[in-house]
Amino acid sequence: MLAQYLLRTSCYLCLFCLTLSASPASRAAELEQLTYHHPQLEVDLGVGLWAWPLPMDYDGDGDLDLLVSCPDKPSNGTYFFENKSNGKDPMPVFEPGVRLGKGYHNTCLSYVNGTPRVLVAGKEVLDFKQNGFDQLTPLPVNRDVHGSKVRANQWYYVDYDGDGDQDLVVGVGDWSDYGWDDAYNQLGKWTNGPLRGYVYVLTNNGTDAKPEYAKPARIKVGENDLEVFGWPSPNFADFDQDGDLDLICGEFLDQLTYFENTGSRTQPRYALGRRLASNGHPIQMDLQMIVPKAIDWDQDGDIDLIVGDEDGRVAFIENTGELIGGVPQFLPPRYFRQKAAGVKFGALATPYAYDWDGDGDEDLICGNTAGYIGLIENLAGHPSSPRLAAPRYLEAEGQPIRIQAGPNGSIQGPCEAKWGYTTLTVADWNQDCLPDLLVNSIWGEVLWFQNIGTRTEPRLSRAKHIEVKWQGQTPKPAWNWWDPRGKQLVTQWRTTPVAVDYNQDGLMDLVMLDHEGYIAFFERICDQGKLKLLPGQRIFVDESLKPIQLNKSRAGGSGRYKLHVVDWDGDGQLDLLVNSTNADFFRNMKTVDGKVVLKNQGPLSKRRLAGHTSSPCTVDWDRDGFRDLLVGAEDGYLYWMKNPNSTGTSRCVPCRYLP
Repeated sequence: MLAQYLLRTSCYLCLFCLTLSASPASRAAELEQLTYHHPQLEVDLGVGLWAWPLPMDYDGDGDLDLLVSCPDKPSNGTYFFENKSNGKDPMPVFEPGVRLGKGYHNTCLSYVNGTPRVLVAGKEVLDFKQNGFDQLTPLPVNRDVHGSKVRANQWYYVDYDGDGDQDLVVGVGDWSDYGWDDAYNQLGKWTNGPLRGYVYVLTNNGTDAKPEYAKPARIKVGENDLEVFGWPSPNFADFDQDGDLDLICGEFLDQLTYFENTGSRTQPRYALGRRLASNGHPIQMDLQMIVPKAIDWDQDGDIDLIVGDEDGRVAFIENTGELIGGVPQFLPPRYFRQKAAGVKFGALATPYAYDWDGDGDEDLICGNTAGYIGLIENLAGHPSSPRLAAPRYLEAEGQPIRIQAGPNGSIQGPCEAKWGYTTLTVADWNQDCLPDLLVNSIWGEVLWFQNIGTRTEPRLSRAKHIEVKWQGQTPKPAWNWWDPRGKQLVTQWRTTPVAVDYNQDGLMDLVMLDHEGYIAFFERICDQGKLKLLPGQRIFVDESLKPIQLNKSRAGGSGRYKLHVVDWDGDGQLDLLVNSTNADFFRNMKTVDGKVVLKNQGPLSKRRLAGHTSSPCTVDWDRDGFRDLLVGAEDGYLYWMKNPNSTGTSRCVPCRYLP
């Protein structure tokens, strides 16, 4: 059956190759952002990692546009998404983002007498419509209002006490009690404290022209400090329409808290916080590190929320105008859309190229920080620049695949509950001629999603653990509070399980980091008709024949490595690509006594794509036999570069070299 399948596939691919253009593709000297090449396509509006929304009528045409600040690499910037609906649609399809200047952490929008003002942690971006966002002017006050171990430092102009001048309000995220990582006991209970989010007011005792700010004072609820779970993003507005300023805060996770002003406009006093809900269900953003901005977006007289998410998306949370139990009622978040430009899948995208739907061209399967796994289908088009579909979530047994840490799945603690950090490869793991998924994540457990559909209509079963024929006690990272189940393969978190027939014996093996951070070869064997995976062997060595330990760090600093096995230089030997500023090329130099000698030749490109990490893979869309570089970047966008050995001329490639 397998031979017949390969023969049919080979013939089909040969026919496909004959239809491709033989003219050389344009060469990319450096990594360039991959685009959809799909006119009229709509996708989620997004910037890179972290979205700080600044809703305003930027172009002066009477409707509200979106400016979004993105502080991270490689797409740092403040971007203008134009609204061309003339204010008639609260959910317009925005134009693609246009970069206006630098992006910053803690970029916060205030309105002063109807004019938008942008502050960045003790500084202001003055006259940004004329001067852009590259220059910051310090405010006449110390920006360090709280002290050490601060992650959020969010500044706003607000006439807090109703005396006609602008005070300063600062939201602060305090990590001093939380620490950072590795604080679970053996029962999986976090033994450090929580994140703490406070709100300070700096009263202006002068004038707007000559401000004199008082010492920072924490806003209280009764006798206690007003507090949320970090990242407070405070928004003062008359949400209940009783004439004073109430407060809605975000948090480091995904919910919003309402603090009613039970005092007055000039002497505010805040009640205990209550979660925002819709029809009795908590309003939750899809991800975390949320940044709300209060504004009457739909111009119906009540104050809505525009909320940025960690993965660069932005949502509209509509105020219904109703009050239930004194709490304003909002609808669940709706994420804005834009005309498609660069190909993006969340943040810290982890792509893998494979002909998922069996139609003869390579699609993209991708993980991300949110723990989803997405399919970006290749709709054909020019072979070197295919037309791509919008990402859609892959499902297992009818439900979208989403792996999340929950309260104790991240070694860095419960503040990472909604992250999943999926990283994957596609391979026929059980030798049934159907592509399956092998996935690792924030948990560090390697999972197999079996394809129980067909070659052209894949369908995935629920995840199963990959098991190893361990001898003795099942290993795990020393800092894991939980133990593997049975013979389960548990390794370091956020590192790619590379399924590849490394020893060319017809069986899929695994190449990945082991539980101590060494690159290991997990060999597959057939034992009495059953496929078994052997314990990892540290066969990958440097030029001194020392086993390569990619990551010596422990706990939160462990793992994180994204790997890809490929013959990059066309010499017939399998090399290794490893995440770096983009992708480091570990060239296969030789094999000595069963040890594979790898030499790091450095990054394949000069372009920096990573602050945290990148994720390299390869693709051969032009069918020239050389696989080109495709890198998932920190910002969630995909970046592409021709293999320098590539001819750009399409030719039929033997099916054993195709995904």
